[in-house]
Amino acid sequence: MHSGKQFGRPGFRILPSPTRLAADLVARFRGLASSNLADAMGRFNFMDPAIQARSGLPLCGLAVTVNARPADNLMVHKALAVAMPGDIIVVSTGGNATSAVFGELMCHTATAAKLGGIVVDGAIRDVQHIASMGFAAYSRSVSPGACDKDGPGEINVPISCGGTVVCPGDIVVGDNDGVAVVPAGDAEEVLSLVVALIDRETRRIDEIGKGVLFKPDIDESLRKHGIIE
Repeated sequence: MHSGKQFGRPGFRILPSPTRLAADLVARFRGLASSNLADAMGRFNFMDPAIQARSGLPLCGLAVTVNARPADNLMVHKALAVAMPGDIIVVSTGGNATSAVFGELMCHTATAAKLGGIVVDGAIRDVQHIASMGFAAYSRSVSPGACDKDGPGEINVPISCGGTVVCPGDIVVGDNDGVAVVPAGDAEEVLSLVVALIDRETRRIDEIGKGVLFKPDIDESLRKHGIIE
């Protein structure tokens, strides 16, 4: 999966980024609803609803993953330098929801580096300042507490964020409904599926506008279960 030299050791290491998906492919996911993506993936690959948009902004980009020790953000700092413009930093904090791993000062760095956003299964802080800088930030909690910068931790390893597996290079899409994760290897197929889903929804909206308010398959399902005749 990875190419290039590995630095560090298991539990305290920085792995090279995987081969990146084409920028034009990633761009086609921008603006798609997280709900539609989740539906297209069999209603899987979305983060639990505790992961919320804290600055009210959408995000879409490739994941740079961080496995951080609880109450430590050393590797989150380093991920800001490892990431490319447009990338999304996705962080697991080992269940810590009180020690913020990202805040105003780090956001200045992230915006200057033109990163696409951050998703933290844990805490962030300074959300008003983050919003004022126009940076997309999602987290499980908001807390004034800070954390250490000692490590250990890992960058570009598979992690669990919001109950969903995120691998480096996956496409991460966030909006006010939540966050969906598209595995890099499935990106082309998922895009095709979501385009077809949107087309079906558009046609259904047109039917409603023409007076077909109720789908006949609802009654068919109820008859199948013996609820109606």
